[in-house]
Amino acid sequence: MTLDIYSFKLKTLDMRDEIISWRRDFHKHPELGFQENRTSGIVAQRMVDWGFDVQRGVAGTGIVARMEGKRPGPTVLLRFDMDALPIQEQTSVSYASIHPGVMHACGHDGHLAVGLAVACLMYPNKDLLKGGLKFVFQPAEEVLGGAKRMVDEGVLENPKPDFSLAAHLWNEKPLGWIGISSGPIMAGADTFEIVLRGKGGHGALPSQTRDPIVASAHLITALQSIIARNVDPRESGVISVTQVQAGDAYNIIPEKALLRGTIRTFELNVRQLILERIKTIAVEIAAAFECESEVKILRVAPPVVNDEKITGIARNVAQELFPQAIIASEIMSMVSEDMAYMMDVTPGCYLLIGSNDPERRLDAPHHSPFFNFNEDALTYSTAILAATAWTILETL
Repeated sequence: MTLDIYSFKLKTLDMRDEIISWRRDFHKHPELGFQENRTSGIVAQRMVDWGFDVQRGVAGTGIVARMEGKRPGPTVLLRFDMDALPIQEQTSVSYASIHPGVMHACGHDGHLAVGLAVACLMYPNKDLLKGGLKFVFQPAEEVLGGAKRMVDEGVLENPKPDFSLAAHLWNEKPLGWIGISSGPIMAGADTFEIVLRGKGGHGALPSQTRDPIVASAHLITALQSIIARNVDPRESGVISVTQVQAGDAYNIIPEKALLRGTIRTFELNVRQLILERIKTIAVEIAAAFECESEVKILRVAPPVVNDEKITGIARNVAQELFPQAIIASEIMSMVSEDMAYMMDVTPGCYLLIGSNDPERRLDAPHHSPFFNFNEDALTYSTAILAATAWTILETL
């Protein structure tokens, strides 16, 4: 005996008010990465109450909850991020953050509620379940550190998941839009730090110095030429200088200048090209201004690449459950997501769930102090994730 996947949609709609209540509670009590103590405590207790085998303290505040069915089969990992952002909320909702300077401004409060809702849908059907489910509630996605730490601490072992799923509420698109695209969907991220060292001196006597600020200005401009003149226009890449630090006084040319920024790529060859060009240009620009350079590159996250087979299942499920929805199948975003560390090992699908509603002024972008979304998107995400996980277990 198995379930009609449409029943997941009907049950989700019945739970709508409860899911929204969970989301608003998490929104009111946001916690930053690796500090999600209240959040993870609530999640862990609910999962225990529903009969899951719960492991606490993975990557500090992460939760792993397992449920094994009566029939042998594969294991599906479902991942939900938990952390908030260091933003002072400026909405006027009744459930606004009570913590100054901390806000759920990216939808993770919704992801948490969806995770609980999917678990709530699954646990009464344990006896019908084929294979197993592994719910991963991850800390610190916003700093792109939680997923890798969970992987390092064994989240992909005991048992090793065969497939993985995740979804993100997406305020770039309206309610009723669903992004399900195979191949690369989110870019890999690197950070860079460049130190230019010269010779400081009096601002009125620049000829007696080797000015790292002037060198930095030329370097910032030159770095932009990498995308324009080195990367094939049929491929994608981003280089953004986001921090510049130099000097302490208006009349002193400093000894050094510091540049920091981010690199975003989809293809390994483009990433390698950009890294090599940054190092070469930094050395040569520094030398042109009689300075020295030091370049450091830190890999933050690989690209998120959706598996074709799992994505196809998710797309079919979404079309069956929400036939009026707009299903977008070609999406590539330059934002990054550390779920990639799990999907690098476990084939899966990362979905985007449209959530904005301009008529209700619920269209502020992610990471805005005014961020909010149409909470009906929670039912889309819950039903699709639950039905897709069940379909994978039944068919693969």
